Amino acid sequence: MNPSKVKIYSGYSLFYAAITATITLFSPAIYAQDQQAAPAGILEEIIVTATKREESVQDVALSISTLSNEKLNMLTSGTGADIRFLRGKIPSLNIESSFGRAFPRFYIRGWGNTDFDINASQPVSLIYDEVVQENPMLKGFPIFDVERIEVPRGPQGTLFGRNTPAGLVKVDSVKPSQETTGYVAFSYGTDANTTSEAAFGGALSDSWSARLSLIFMSRDDWVDNDFTGEEEALGGFDEWAGRVQFAYDNGGSFTALFSAHVRDLEGTARLFRANIIESGSNNFASHFEQDAVSIDGANVQEVETYGGLARLEWDLGSTTLTSVTGYETIDAFSRGDIDGGFGGIFVIGSGGPGLVPFDAESADGVPDHDQFTQELRLSSNDWGALDWQFGFFYFDEDLTIDTFNYASLFGGGVNGQVLQQQQTEAWAVFGALDYEISDSTTLNVGLRYSDDSKDFSAERFLSPLAFLGVPPIGPITTTADDSEISWDLSLTHAVNEDVNVYGRVAKGFRAPSIQGRLLFGDTVSVADSETSISWEAGVKATLAGGRVRANANVFFYTVDDAQLTAVGGAANFNQVINANEVEGKGIELDLEALLSDNFLLTAGISYNDTQINDSNLAVTPCGGPLTPCTLLNPAGPVAGSVLINGNSLPQAPEWIVNLTGRWSQQTENGEFYIFGDLAYRDKVNFFLYEAVEFTGKSLTELGLRAGYIWGGHEVSVFGRNITDEEVIVGGIDFNNLTGFINEPARWGLQYRYVFN
Repeated sequence: MNPSKVKIYSGYSLFYAAITATITLFSPAIYAQDQQAAPAGILEEIIVTATKREESVQDVALSISTLSNEKLNMLTSGTGADIRFLRGKIPSLNIESSFGRAFPRFYIRGWGNTDFDINASQPVSLIYDEVVQENPMLKGFPIFDVERIEVPRGPQGTLFGRNTPAGLVKVDSVKPSQETTGYVAFSYGTDANTTSEAAFGGALSDSWSARLSLIFMSRDDWVDNDFTGEEEALGGFDEWAGRVQFAYDNGGSFTALFSAHVRDLEGTARLFRANIIESGSNNFASHFEQDAVSIDGANVQEVETYGGLARLEWDLGSTTLTSVTGYETIDAFSRGDIDGGFGGIFVIGSGGPGLVPFDAESADGVPDHDQFTQELRLSSNDWGALDWQFGFFYFDEDLTIDTFNYASLFGGGVNGQVLQQQQTEAWAVFGALDYEISDSTTLNVGLRYSDDSKDFSAERFLSPLAFLGVPPIGPITTTADDSEISWDLSLTHAVNEDVNVYGRVAKGFRAPSIQGRLLFGDTVSVADSETSISWEAGVKATLAGGRVRANANVFFYTVDDAQLTAVGGAANFNQVINANEVEGKGIELDLEALLSDNFLLTAGISYNDTQINDSNLAVTPCGGPLTPCTLLNPAGPVAGSVLINGNSLPQAPEWIVNLTGRWSQQTENGEFYIFGDLAYRDKVNFFLYEAVEFTGKSLTELGLRAGYIWGGHEVSVFGRNITDEEVIVGGIDFNNLTGFINEPARWGLQYRYVFN
């Protein structure tokens, strides 16, 4: 049998074994509950808006996971966590970043984009309060005062914005209401990690209400710089964000929501660590210290984002007209010592840790950015067996990127400068129909026509290799445009009032991408549009009288002309490329069980198998003769290249598992609780090629929180990554065996007061 099929079958076997074990574990409790009167406590219904209508998650023909406000509070636990805390908390979702807090990269079902350029296109969208956050710098906006996060997997392009063939992360903030509600929360923890949150909302008049939400997070520097001898020199940050919302509702046919938000971040960018990967393995080198680096370059990050939206809605009786207008802008600068060490072979008698062939210190900035979006949609109101919605979407973005290189060995001055400018315009018309074929069967059809165009220019004013005679170049201009029809078709059947089965097939589309990072190259690369077909079938069940909810599905997708990013390598430049095909397959499970009136258990499990299918596709792998790595792919047609046919996608773990448990005990005056969570993701490749050193090990992180709640007050102690798991989560491959690591263990105390 084909070895890859053996791996897939064994993966399915393990998955079914996990399901069997889970059922075996729960069956005594479920059986006992079935034999008794209906329990007093049942699971709350989960309402989602992934179809732009409010529906029970059990009725939606999608693989979708959610995190509620209460669970988000438990998982963030005042540690100053950025959006990467979602990694592994939801089946098939991975998030990582080589920028740190500023630039998260999302992967769903193994499909994402490792590109670190600021105009990078991702196949996973972030939708915040109905507005797409297209630029990766926008996607780092903090999660606070949020009602719910939804993660629908598979193509979502029929209804949502741009570039959603892999899925999307949908964040909905708590909205204003006529009721006076809010909270304050203060926490303090390891490395003087301080988080202060507050939200307050209520009526301004009979028709107007408002809500103000604020968060401030800070952490002291905790990483020593052994090169300069400065203790606690790096790793800290100060970040604050705010959101103000005004809602209008006089009980008539017109309602409105106006919102504005701001973010300000100053601190340390991602810390790179030279040669922390042991040659010939993916273990830590002997000199690695979690709280120390040795760098001779600067490290700083500053990000400011501003935005707002206006959501206007008219109830026209049989239909509803909705307008959502959004605006976002960024001002950002991020500089780091990319080689992760000091010195180099150009400086006699110095360099390290290990061999650092040459200095690499660079920065990216966004001096100018504007994003404008407009959506109009008309939807039916209770048309009986048929419901529908149709709409128009418009997107316009102007982006300017400055890229600088610095001479770390010669005073740190600028010795390289590139300017990129990109203007993107896209529009689409879309529609969706839901038709009840019978009382138990519903057909869903979606269709979208998209038109997308980019105008791009890149110019190198100064080359880091100018001393070798490399001249300025450009401006190099190019355009990329395409149009496509995407669609989805699904069928839901209610086996009974507690069990639904569904099937879905959908076509996804991502417009062309352009890459023009000219510091070390003279060409601009363009990747053609990619299209995907995704198949999915699943079952959604509510069991044990409403005390257990279990949703499971299988899926298979293929991506034609898949857009990939060849990062770094011995050539030390990025380019976007197309693979003939990428395929993925797997299974996902979401489980929630109220095992007793005071113990709630949740579990999420996913198995993803991805593969690049292109027998002629080759990339330049790590480092060159001065920093060799142990390659696992055959040599390519060009000297120094390797073939990547059959490889899995980068940052695509096969297994993701998450577990949470909340036990509580009522007292005379309040409630004592203990909350624990586990997030596991399997090993990953860092790059398109496979190398022993650049294969990230599996990562298991445990969280714990215990607290007491009384009269709206809550005091708790918490810990994140409580076993202090240390894992290399990404690498830099063009200079030395550089890596970066996950967050260390953090502990703290929190006080929270909720009023209503």
